[in-house]
Amino acid sequence: MPQGKPSVVPDDGLTTRQRRNRPLVVVHTGVGKGKSTAAFGLALRAWNQGWPIGVFQFVKSAKWKVGEENALRVLGASGEGGTVDWHKMGEGWSWVQRDAQMDNEEKAREGWEQVKRDLAAETYRLYVLDEFAYPMHWGWVDTDEVIDVLRDRPGTQHVVITGRNAPGKLVDFADLVTDMSKVKHPMDAGQKGQRGIEW
Repeated sequence: MPQGKPSVVPDDGLTTRQRRNRPLVVVHTGVGKGKSTAAFGLALRAWNQGWPIGVFQFVKSAKWKVGEENALRVLGASGEGGTVDWHKMGEGWSWVQRDAQMDNEEKAREGWEQVKRDLAAETYRLYVLDEFAYPMHWGWVDTDEVIDVLRDRPGTQHVVITGRNAPGKLVDFADLVTDMSKVKHPMDAGQKGQRGIEW
């Protein structure tokens, strides 16, 4: 990667500073491990800058404790950096039975409605929409609507979306996309997830 020098300078009439400080839509997708972890790493940077942060956790069980949640809540309450609000949007699919799918769809849509309200109110400077690619992939939330809302969001709000199978339209629209590929994982050899690594 060039050292701070873009390979192309667009003819968009913006100054370097204006272009540099544009709010971004970031997508972390792919089958590899680390999509949410990378998003929470960005949240740490945002906290350090004093930005208010909203984490919206879609799909994963509301009862499941992720290590980043505790850490970011403590940091957010410390008074030293930005504030952190953590919203759990449903019971999910990974750790519970799928017979509650209709309830999960409704919770995912409710979660998206809350994100829309917060974007309109400019509640946060960084939004982490964790596992939000799944509700779009499954058709629970309309991808075109998501793109329209993100395109028209006011202010300088950055949005990070994680999850496998991010829709192609979202990938095309986003400013920064990382596809996490898996080369090797301990689970391939029958080793279950462990504390400090998976949660």
